[in-house]
Amino acid sequence: MDNLWAPWRIQYILGEREPGCFLCVKPGQNDDAKNLILIRERNCFALLNAYPYNPGHLMVAPYKHTGELDDLSEQELSEMMLLTRRCQQVLKRAMKPDGFNVGINFGKVAGAGVLDHVHIHIVPRWNGDVNFMPVTGETRVLPEALAETHAALLKHV
Repeated sequence: MDNLWAPWRIQYILGEREPGCFLCVKPGQNDDAKNLILIRERNCFALLNAYPYNPGHLMVAPYKHTGELDDLSEQELSEMMLLTRRCQQVLKRAMKPDGFNVGINFGKVAGAGVLDHVHIHIVPRWNGDVNFMPVTGETRVLPEALAETHAALLKHV
């Protein structure tokens, strides 16, 4: 295959970069569909990852801007885990994955793309979801646009 068609990426390539932390900016706006926010709780929220590893890749983050678990209250920590569980339940109903990767990356060497705002990744996995594309072409194939995934998951919230 010579070409992969991914027209939604042009928005990222040519789009303006928002100043500030996107995990702080997005929940402050009143457009959850545009911002791919799926669930809002008192201290935390869940949103689709705009650059997912797999379809349905969600992130759970506190509203508080911090890169350290030590800076979060017990209530914030508890809510993050409860919302992570709720996200798994939504993904199970909507997408029927065979398993999940759930994790937090701290520091650049650990793979953190956002260093100063802690968040939990929930990545649904399916038997056989790793094929030759990520192995030989260092490319992932996502079968659905993010807005469509967001709308489908909202039906199960």
